[in-house]
Amino acid sequence: MTRTVYIFLDEGGNFDFSPKGTQYFTLTSFLQTRPFILNERIENLKFDLIESRKDIEYFHASEDRQIVRNLFYSNLKDHIKDFTIDSLIIEKRKTNPAIREEAKFYPKMLGYLLKYVVSKIALEETDKIIIITDELPVNKKKKAIEKAIKETLSKLLPTNCEYDIFHHSSKSTYCLQTVDYCNWAILRKWERGDLRSYELIKNWVRSEFNIFEKGNIWYY
Repeated sequence: MTRTVYIFLDEGGNFDFSPKGTQYFTLTSFLQTRPFILNERIENLKFDLIESRKDIEYFHASEDRQIVRNLFYSNLKDHIKDFTIDSLIIEKRKTNPAIREEAKFYPKMLGYLLKYVVSKIALEETDKIIIITDELPVNKKKKAIEKAIKETLSKLLPTNCEYDIFHHSSKSTYCLQTVDYCNWAILRKWERGDLRSYELIKNWVRSEFNIFEKGNIWYY
């Protein structure tokens, strides 16, 4: 019987490297294997909300009300052993201008996150890794993300372990909606000091690495 590991990815913040942009940029992974037991709970929550006359097509943390977020996070509490959250925190003003272009930024930063995540997978027991992100237009960003994933996995995976990359609408799976919720909570913590949602997920966050924590140069 084959074992497949799924890694769902999300990002937060914007690409405006100036005082007008967000202070931080976050990259978060949500690792899980089948069966996706959590999906049934999120599905039931969605229809519970619909039956209470809340028009929810899918969950999106930045658009949902805090009361909905609280309910969503509460459905994670019984599944701490079923998934893992890892996040890379980038303080943008400490990011060297030489790596701010998407073609350089993603291979370096996303590559760093994936190296850590993959290093914790029991690869000798894994036949395939599937990475899924939110759908992206065909542009430099999509190419940079795929380059980062391919370069990282080709170096780390044994020859008997395959991998695939897909870009799906977040509406298509509750796993993408979950990584969106987790990434949003982590970004709010760093960006605004808002811990309301983070306090509800902190027990599931395995790593939260501020990559430029020791940097002492501000570029703006």
